[in-house]
Amino acid sequence: MSGRQEATPGQGRLVLDLRAGDRMLVNGAALQFKTRTSVMLSNRARFLFGKQIMAPEEARTPARRVYFAIQAAYIAEEHERADYIAEARRLAGEYSDATTSATARRLLAEAIADLEASDCWEAMRRVRTLFAHDDAVLGLAAVAG
Repeated sequence: MSGRQEATPGQGRLVLDLRAGDRMLVNGAALQFKTRTSVMLSNRARFLFGKQIMAPEEARTPARRVYFAIQAAYIAEEHERADYIAEARRLAGEYSDATTSATARRLLAEAIADLEASDCWEAMRRVRTLFAHDDAVLGLAAVAG
């Protein structure tokens, strides 16, 4: 899967080249592509694709649960967003209280600040860096994600 930006006067367009079987979430709707295709997003949309998408059953560690809540806040309908932000805040707080890692606490605080500033991409990126930490601390073998 790849993406390229096509500039047009006054409006950016994002073109994604997708393979058969690729998944994408657009404004909360789950899409799976049966054939190879290119998709152009010409309007503002909240979307995730590929490895950015975490399924509920993959949220098995503290960092992954925080990531999943941020993901849900990002793609949720406007009226649902506040509940997911509150859930991400709660989960990040529990993780922060339980960890001895100052780095993890800092990343969680920065991620929640990003989330509250509507920068979900950055919030998810920060939390994703904690996946390997969780796996090491919890003694998990290579966990997808």
